Amino acid sequence: MTEATCPANLLLTVGNSMMGDDGAGPYLAELLEQNPASDWVVVDGGSAPENHAHRVHDLRPQRVVIVDATDMGLEPGEIRVVDERCIADMFIMTTHSLPISFLIERLRESVAEVVFVGIQPAVVAYSFPMMDVVKQAVEHLHERLRSGQGLDGLECLVAA
Repeated sequence: MTEATCPANLLLTVGNSMMGDDGAGPYLAELLEQNPASDWVVVDGGSAPENHAHRVHDLRPQRVVIVDATDMGLEPGEIRVVDERCIADMFIMTTHSLPISFLIERLRESVAEVVFVGIQPAVVAYSFPMMDVVKQAVEHLHERLRSGQGLDGLECLVAA
């Protein structure tokens, strides 16, 4: 693969669609598979995104955006670009076995820019459906990516 064929943006979605709102990431991957966004490649990392890090390394994107349902103490469905210091300082919790900070560290071995986007869940429990407010947030994020707006203008969650 040459430098010219490397994608500019790679979206790594995280989550388990059998766990209610934790399916936000896989739902976004599904939407992007059905209706792709220009300049974006999507990898559905499922509930063990660290197992897909090698795919990201092989693609050598300029930027990776990780999207996951994340308890940030906000209203359900709210979306934030999460400052990396928040991930470490506030111990932001996801439902996955390894801390998201570990994944970010691993991806930085070959990617210059890694961004984490959290979607506030309402219910994360086995066999629950995704709540409408979270589903709408995912659809909103999908439209932002498709329209070319991307992450521009999204609120940030920063460490105090």
